[in-house]
Amino acid sequence: MELLKQTIAQIDPPDQQAIKSARERLDSLTKPPGSLGRLEEIAYRLAGIQGQAIPELPREKVMMVLAGDHGVVAEGVSAFPQEVTPQMVANFLRGGAAINVLSRQAGARVVVADIGIAGPPLPWPGLIDCRVKPGTDNFVLGPAMSRTEAVQAIEAGIKLVYQQVQGQPALVGTGEMGIGNTTPSSAILAVFGGLSPREVTGRGTGIDDARLVHKAAVIARAIEVNRPDPNDGLDVLAKVGGLEIAGLAGVILGCAARRLPVVIDGFISGAAALVARSLAPLSREYMFASHLSNEPGHRLMLEMLDLKPMLQLDMRLGEGTGAALAFPLLEAAIRVINEMATFAEAGVSQV
Repeated sequence: MELLKQTIAQIDPPDQQAIKSARERLDSLTKPPGSLGRLEEIAYRLAGIQGQAIPELPREKVMMVLAGDHGVVAEGVSAFPQEVTPQMVANFLRGGAAINVLSRQAGARVVVADIGIAGPPLPWPGLIDCRVKPGTDNFVLGPAMSRTEAVQAIEAGIKLVYQQVQGQPALVGTGEMGIGNTTPSSAILAVFGGLSPREVTGRGTGIDDARLVHKAAVIARAIEVNRPDPNDGLDVLAKVGGLEIAGLAGVILGCAARRLPVVIDGFISGAAALVARSLAPLSREYMFASHLSNEPGHRLMLEMLDLKPMLQLDMRLGEGTGAALAFPLLEAAIRVINEMATFAEAGVSQV
């Protein structure tokens, strides 16, 4: 718990003077003010995070992919069996998954960590051991994990940032793997938003209509059994969350404490972002929403976080794929503020 407390205490607001100076420079560039739209907002937000009027390009880009399993899959909420989690982790380590392809395109390094895969530990080369327990418990029968385990998982994510991100400045993206993880993500959203499970529950890996109704009923039952307190982020996480969701919340907090921008992927990463913000409201200032997932609850998550997605491609894969696609947009925003000429430099008349 001490690391979590220290990390939250280290999160400061972005540098407002740097934001002001960046906006002034953007308005002086050879274009009508605001004509590059969201790229300009990204540029001045990055200036505030880095604490300098002209932000620097990242020296490293890291995609954090955390893997964990979920006891609630016993309730039949997923179209895929739990064995797929370690199988896909092996695929990540071999470089054959979508996140590997898109991270290579973005020039990002993929970090894969086991924070709670079911079964015995996997002694695979390249897999980082952050294991808290071999999967969560079935939250229909009681809490998914203890409060202590939730803290351990968050702190594992914080440690990953400190251990894996050496460069400054850097870009960090959030990704995950865990069969059944849209179910706890929907539960987290329902609790924090005071929403009906039917409103926020999607098809995840592609379940049919009957199973979708069942999945929403499972979430409703879990919330009724556990009665998580929406004003206590740790309580929500422990009772209806997931280990990889907790770990990603820790990644977000660790990035905010180190003044690093963190690019949030889709629905599961969005649940982690809600948890992180509940624990440290200022952490939201370091988040960038990469895309709008095809999961119905994701739009609600982003509205609650007051974040605008950069892309809308009807994606719902997870793994960090949306975050990897968004990395070049953040770099483009930095290049604009660094490399475009001002009206005075270019000798262009300004109204």
